[in-house]
Amino acid sequence: MPVLSTFFGIIVRMYNEKGGKHNIPHIHVEYSGEELVIGLDGTILEGNIPKNKRKLLDAWMEIHREDLLANWTLLNSGEQIFRIDPLK
Repeated sequence: MPVLSTFFGIIVRMYNEKGGKHNIPHIHVEYSGEELVIGLDGTILEGNIPKNKRKLLDAWMEIHREDLLANWTLLNSGEQIFRIDPLK
């Protein structure tokens, strides 16, 4: 599973789930053993992470919205995705 970014203990991944249950553009997030699947529009599809980490994730997603959408397009075209800068 390709890692897009890692910051403050948050690991963000994006991968192709052919025939998967999440059919909208989304990312998979891990933090301290907890997992979250969140649409690129901010909709929680599954799971949860602590509120303070969710706020950091939301800020990162807002800053990198265009990069996330570009990666989603690449992924669905069968191309390699690129890493995105972490939140600093």
